[in-house]
Amino acid sequence: MKTNTPKNRINFITMGCSKNLVDSEKVMAQLKMNNLEVTHESGEIADYVVVNTCGFIQDSKEESIEMIIDLLDKKAEGKIKKVYVMGCLSERYLDDLKKEFVDVDGIYGVHDMQQIVEDIGADYKKELIGERMLTTPKHYAYLKVSEGCDRTCAFCAIPNIRGKNVSLSIEALVTETIQLAKKGVKELILIAQDLTYYGVDIYGKKRLGDLLKELVKVDGIEWIRLHYTYPTQFPDDVLEMMKKEEKICNYMDIPLQHINDRILTSMKRGHGGDTTRKLVDRFRSYVPDINIRTTMIVGYPGETEQEFQELLDFISEYKFDRLGAFTYSPEEDTPAFVLEDDVPEEVKMQRLNELMDTQEQISLDKNEARIGNSYKVLIDKYENGNYYGRTQYDSPEVDNEVIISDEQELQIGNFYQIKIHAAEAFDLIGELE
Repeated sequence: MKTNTPKNRINFITMGCSKNLVDSEKVMAQLKMNNLEVTHESGEIADYVVVNTCGFIQDSKEESIEMIIDLLDKKAEGKIKKVYVMGCLSERYLDDLKKEFVDVDGIYGVHDMQQIVEDIGADYKKELIGERMLTTPKHYAYLKVSEGCDRTCAFCAIPNIRGKNVSLSIEALVTETIQLAKKGVKELILIAQDLTYYGVDIYGKKRLGDLLKELVKVDGIEWIRLHYTYPTQFPDDVLEMMKKEEKICNYMDIPLQHINDRILTSMKRGHGGDTTRKLVDRFRSYVPDINIRTTMIVGYPGETEQEFQELLDFISEYKFDRLGAFTYSPEEDTPAFVLEDDVPEEVKMQRLNELMDTQEQISLDKNEARIGNSYKVLIDKYENGNYYGRTQYDSPEVDNEVIISDEQELQIGNFYQIKIHAAEAFDLIGELE
């Protein structure tokens, strides 16, 4: 007489960026299609845990290492049967991790999806390539249009980890978008290491604008958002599409990193401060309503107080709608690694805090200017007696939210017209119009 053996429960933990999240979703889909019980950061005790690591900067590497140690402690206590490690950290330091963490049951690089699926005990199904088990709320999803990067930014290890730029075809991305729309996705967030380089490897030229022309045709998708664009030789047709297509959010994520010419040259960014200013001016000329998110690095090798002040003045003058920043950390096998990391940590943190204090006031001023206006808002969640949503100017997890009281019942994943009646530095407060 046959007995049914209980299936192992598998929980995924994803560290780092949304590009990692898409990788987790693809592995999870393979396992789920093998009738395995799969969860993502559920907080529940699982038999197997897969941690998808980040290896971008020092802080993220340390967080990934701490997660592995914590999971191995739980394994030693008998709370977890097996621990698997995948992602950027394990791609970058595969041999070191295997020596350091001998109790990990499997360590895999970023291109080893099939191997991890099979080692967990499932059949890898090639017909499922592109399928994903969504971990985001069902009304939005990330669409990774390419893998890797051809840029040689001096501070960045991603090309060493992920390899050269490899684009998916327009046809494949349209098919994936149609599948996402059928699952209820309304907001599509395009991601890549360098979104504006999309298509060069397979079409011989930048084709992001052409991709957008096809994606806007997909029924059910109401917002398309652009993440991780690059400043050098920015394609004008993308701005033209944003200007004329309502589905494309007036939102641009474009990490600029710095404004000082010497530092940008040392960073190997391919553009200078004057080019950067002209590009931002061009964005705002093409699409006057555009909201720009950018990222800056402080404490880059040799950064003087005067060079930092130039960056601070630039931020004060150009008043970016959304801005993140991090302190420089030397990364092995990058061109900048040979430079002396000569800005003391306390100075880096002081500059970071000063920069973010400046941005907080800019954000507050911009939010207060929205009081009295009405906006189309997508509702993301309900917590602590309030609904939380976003305008087209805000991406999930990283940007402002619109907070709405629960005086009227709203549906998660639906759009509503919300009138703003109050503002904080990083949130808007509104009510159903």
